[in-house]
Amino acid sequence: MDVASILNGQWEFRVEHKGIKIFSSRVSGSEILGFKGEIELQVSLKKLLSLFYDMANFNRWVHQLVEMDVLEKSEHAEYVLRQVINTPWPLKQREVIMRSRLVSAGDNAIALTMKQEPEYLPANPKYHRVQHATGMWVFTPNGHGVVSVIFVMHLDPGKDVPAPMSNAGLFEVPFYSLNNLNSLLADTSYNPPWPEELEEYVSIIEDEPDTP
Repeated sequence: MDVASILNGQWEFRVEHKGIKIFSSRVSGSEILGFKGEIELQVSLKKLLSLFYDMANFNRWVHQLVEMDVLEKSEHAEYVLRQVINTPWPLKQREVIMRSRLVSAGDNAIALTMKQEPEYLPANPKYHRVQHATGMWVFTPNGHGVVSVIFVMHLDPGKDVPAPMSNAGLFEVPFYSLNNLNSLLADTSYNPPWPEELEEYVSIIEDEPDTP
C-alpha cells in the first residue's frame, strides 16, 4: 500500500465537527466512497501506539465494534485481526478479517496499514464476510505532545447494502471512532501497556503534551 499516494489523492472536504475533519473520495471500480478523518491529539506517540496494540480495549473506541479476535501475530509487528461490526436490522453483522502492518510513512511518521484477507477463515453463515476492505492509520508527531492522526478507509459492506445507504453513513465511522479515541486517551485512568515487540521497529523520544 502506497501511503503517500493515498494521502495525496483527490479528497473532497465534507464536514468538520469537534476538531475532526472528514473527507471523501471516489474509488476506482467501486460505487462506495472512501473516507478520510483527521484530528490532532494532545497525547504522546508512545501512548497512542500503545492504544492501537491494546486490542482488548478496542470496543471502547472502535465504532459499532461487537467482537474482535487476534487470529495471527507474526514478526515485524504484523497481526491478522477479525472484527464483527454491528449493522441495522435486518442486515447481517459484517465480519471483517484484515492484516495489519506497521510501516514508515515518511519523515517522522508511522502508519498502520490494513488489508482484507477474507479467505483466512471458513465463512460463518451467521455473518456477512466483507470481501473488500483496505485502509490505514497515520501518526505524525508535531511537537509539544501533539500527534496528527489520519484515518483512511474504503470498505464495501456487500451487495445487500445499497451504495447510497452505505455512502449516507460514510461519516459515522471516522467521526465516532476518532471522537471515542480522543476521549479514551484523555482519560487519565487509561494507561495501555507499551507493546515490547515494537522496540525493534520504533524508536521514540518522549514528547509529552503541554500542560495548561
